[in-house]
Amino acid sequence: MRQVSRVSWREFPVGWREEEGQNVWEGTFADYLSLVKADPRLARSAHTRMYDMIVRAGVESTPQGKRYAFFADSLFGVEAALERLVEEYLRPAARGLDARRRILLLVGPVASGKSTLVALLKRGLEEYSRTDEGALYALKDCPMHEEPLHLIPASLRPEFFRRCGIRIEGELCPYCRLMLREVYGGRIEDMPVRRIFISEPDRIGIGTFVPSDPKSQDLAELTGSLDFARITRYGSESDPRAYCFDGELNRANRGLMEFQELLKVDERFLYLLLSLAQEGNFKAGRFALISCDTVVVGHTNEADYRRFRADPRNQALCSRLFVLPFPYTLRVDAEVRIYHRLLSQGDLRAHLAPRALRAAAVFSVLSRLEAPRLPDADLLKKLRLYNREEGAAEPGSLTAEDLAVETTREGMSGVDPRLVFERLGSAVVAAEEGGCLTPGAVLDSLEKGLRSYPGPSGPERERLLDLLGLAREDYHREACREVGRVLAEEFAAEARGLFQRYVNEVRAYLDHRAGGQEADEEFLRRLEAYLGIEPAGRRAFREEFLRWWDSFGQGQGFDYRQHPEMRQAVEEILLFELGGRLQAQEEPAEAAGGRAVIRRLVEERGYCPVCAAELLHCAASAPAGEVEGGEPAGAHRAPLPPGHGPGGGGRPPSLSEAPAE
Repeated sequence: MRQVSRVSWREFPVGWREEEGQNVWEGTFADYLSLVKADPRLARSAHTRMYDMIVRAGVESTPQGKRYAFFADSLFGVEAALERLVEEYLRPAARGLDARRRILLLVGPVASGKSTLVALLKRGLEEYSRTDEGALYALKDCPMHEEPLHLIPASLRPEFFRRCGIRIEGELCPYCRLMLREVYGGRIEDMPVRRIFISEPDRIGIGTFVPSDPKSQDLAELTGSLDFARITRYGSESDPRAYCFDGELNRANRGLMEFQELLKVDERFLYLLLSLAQEGNFKAGRFALISCDTVVVGHTNEADYRRFRADPRNQALCSRLFVLPFPYTLRVDAEVRIYHRLLSQGDLRAHLAPRALRAAAVFSVLSRLEAPRLPDADLLKKLRLYNREEGAAEPGSLTAEDLAVETTREGMSGVDPRLVFERLGSAVVAAEEGGCLTPGAVLDSLEKGLRSYPGPSGPERERLLDLLGLAREDYHREACREVGRVLAEEFAAEARGLFQRYVNEVRAYLDHRAGGQEADEEFLRRLEAYLGIEPAGRRAFREEFLRWWDSFGQGQGFDYRQHPEMRQAVEEILLFELGGRLQAQEEPAEAAGGRAVIRRLVEERGYCPVCAAELLHCAASAPAGEVEGGEPAGAHRAPLPPGHGPGGGGRPPSLSEAPAE
């Protein structure tokens, strides 16, 4: 029997006990007033506290908008929705404007991150309340943990605002009103106050409501209920001591109230939200309206929201909603981060190929995009523009903003993410046998799932299978680009020589027009074919290129890769020449050039021998694949003349016949 080592409690840090003790504070209302005068932030509303919590973590301004560090490790690719949440809802609400009278409703497809967002806000409030900046105080023994300033009578509040600049909204709950009268004789300065910490497990400052069977669900879940055992003791149902203020709204006071599937709750509960949203109070038992300061957040799917809005009976509540569309991400890099986060929560025992998760992400994002209606654009180009990939946006051509304008509800539909998560899990387990989770294995697993999954059927399944084919095409392009760059590094001297040869021949061409030596026109045309230069534009391109070279390129430390088009051409040439040779090999990885590529992939780029061999095989078996986009290399371009491109054997001969400048 395997021996299990015993773990001593002494091995764990115990400093948390001291930290907990340092945060404890109790005093009278008079003591609390001194604290408030020193730091008025203690009397913030729930909306203000949540806004300050998010901003405190850090805000970064980018050309695409603001990014909030608070969400950075959990929500990816939904920056626009998060910016609207903070800037259009929480910020105005924190200033006391009308947004605070709105219920925040997150509307989006399944698994888009709505529940994750609410969970982040809950955990953030819990942690923030334990900091000095987020300190929170309440009347001791109050079942609703209410703001102590509610003790100040309405007649004194204007004077308090004039002196302290704090506007007091809300009234004492029935229980505290009774305690003030019966126990403390109306002496508000003697009422005890203590510091509280928001906690979902302890039901302090956080409430959650989940709809169930309308016939069995009672409003008491939200507003509390009578304790019949106490009625005989206190003699009246209207005595606050005979009432249990333990509903979700009671407990959510000062923090956040979550309504899961908000629009599926019974009408009785929705009516309760009308007063809560507009006036900040609700009705419970035989008491006056009870004040409640909380951020009400609901989430639902788009279909339920449309049905709810179409019903005329719901107009009053619709006008009290702040609807925040929460779509899927449309950026491949962000989707990859989501998959990384999911896999990090499990036990991954196989090597993860660098582009494995991108293969799944490309398929997922493609299913969310609307087909572009503008010319010179297709789904893959749109995907690359949205992902802001290198070389995707050419000067003077379409931009991501151009394509986004023509969309209506992009990101609000797509393949069910849970299908993708399921197939990734299957691929991870299967990869343990081969030792590596490769892009090919991920795509094969997705195809198997699409053909057997009971969800999409008919035309929708065929559409998804077509998109999977586009994802394979993208992988081929990525493989060609990766191998092309590795070749350019492996054969760096030849790549530089090829580029320098082009510079010299262009200069000779322009000098010949002025009476100089004739240039090698065949070499120029062959290389420019890889650049996609049309015959009518060759002269203008050469003149512009030479002007660029004379003004910038001759500087010390120049690298031909600083010219994007030329970098593309050099990598395509190397890939095309090597790919043509490897295609004739039964095992491309066994060829001399293939071994060099695999070595660099493994040593420098995070590949293992398994996924490196797959990447090389993919690039070698499809020499017509793309390197940087555009038309396939080799589909209409002839190879360079002998001596102008990589030759046979292991290492190409030198491509530079003229001395470097």
